[in-house]
Amino acid sequence: MTSRSRIPVAVGIDVGSTNTKVVAIAEEGAVVARASRPTRRAGGDLAIDARALVAAIEDMVVEVCGGGRELHALCVAGIGEDGVLVDADLTPLVPALAWFDPRRHEVFRRLRPGLVGDETLDVDTDAVRTLVGWSWARAQPGADRATAWIALTDLPAVLWTGRPFLSDTLAPRTAAWRSRDRAWDAGRVSLTLGDERLLPPVLRTGEIVGAIRSRRLREAGVVALDAVAVVGGHDHPIGGWGVQLMVPGAVLDSMGTAEVVVAQTRVACARGDDHVDLAPGIRSAGSTLLRVEELARNVQWASRDPDVARAIRHLLIGRAQPFELWDSGFFVPGERGGGEPTYAPDAPTDPLTRASAVLGALAVAGRDAIDAVRGDVGGDGEVRVAGGWVRSPGWIAIKSAVNGVPAVPVLEPEVTAVGAALLAATACGWHPDPIDALGGFATGMLG
Repeated sequence: MTSRSRIPVAVGIDVGSTNTKVVAIAEEGAVVARASRPTRRAGGDLAIDARALVAAIEDMVVEVCGGGRELHALCVAGIGEDGVLVDADLTPLVPALAWFDPRRHEVFRRLRPGLVGDETLDVDTDAVRTLVGWSWARAQPGADRATAWIALTDLPAVLWTGRPFLSDTLAPRTAAWRSRDRAWDAGRVSLTLGDERLLPPVLRTGEIVGAIRSRRLREAGVVALDAVAVVGGHDHPIGGWGVQLMVPGAVLDSMGTAEVVVAQTRVACARGDDHVDLAPGIRSAGSTLLRVEELARNVQWASRDPDVARAIRHLLIGRAQPFELWDSGFFVPGERGGGEPTYAPDAPTDPLTRASAVLGALAVAGRDAIDAVRGDVGGDGEVRVAGGWVRSPGWIAIKSAVNGVPAVPVLEPEVTAVGAALLAATACGWHPDPIDALGGFATGMLG
């Protein structure tokens, strides 16, 4: 039911490693409001304070639904591997261990001998995966009171509806779920989480979870009587789904804390051996293919040297021209999950040379990811770039040089949040225009 004096909107939320973004779109698809906050950390480490995060999201939902707008549907996308143990009241008992936290490596080292059967799962098994966070969480104070494990991205919708669930685009990130069987690997769950009963039902991305019962949102007077929460899930597949609504067959190269290359297939496919992860397709019978490369953390590591940091900054803004050291091997990016980057023993010490080697190596990793995803999709789909890094003209020029074709940015800066809003709108029967929502492509920014 809609008040005649209020504008109906659908809200999309993107829980990112650094920032959390919220957008509201009108029925036709245009973005009418947006908000952003830093993703709250727990104390002085990298773990995320889940309760503070949900409170901040609620504040932002109220903000974007102000000014005469009324919420009819919302959907949360975001971080793929982080999550929390909760008690019977769905209160988080432990912080959420960040996917890039170095503490994961020691936990993974202890677990690795017991993690068998990699080839039958949707993803490679490494320190990033959720099952490492399960093992870490079970060792934290208060874990003995846990009644369920909830993905951090799903937590707001779980709390707002009172219905525990796990998105089927997040389940594969655990490295303990087989999408083809829609079943858990009992041995892996037992080894890391301890009890499969702690895992909630797996729901399909894009289906309705239930009615929104959040006291905070209801008291703010921004929620329609029939407002619903919609299953979201992993951020990059949802962003890629939105871009593919504009350009069928497109490959999305999303660059933020990590670089993630993602595409959707029309039919279900099996995982290959090129580090391309698999998940169910979104609102389709196909598959989601994605490959993840670390990005921001490698630059942060190199930037500990102030001279290299200055050179990187000048390259990114286009003030300096890079040396073409794309395949020099002078810089070795860090492994996913917190592995340390390094320079090769023969790497020159000149700051601009090192900065060029760092950005060149990262651009090559992105190119290899595009080639791998395209190969598994079985085509030569057009590539579109998105994320915070597209605002750096020097980086776009390096990407274009390494890829051999112009890098074409999506105009909308919050592709994932808008993709989530499009999912919410579609689930409640609206027909939003993806071009209105995402703004097309910035052809004037080609490198």
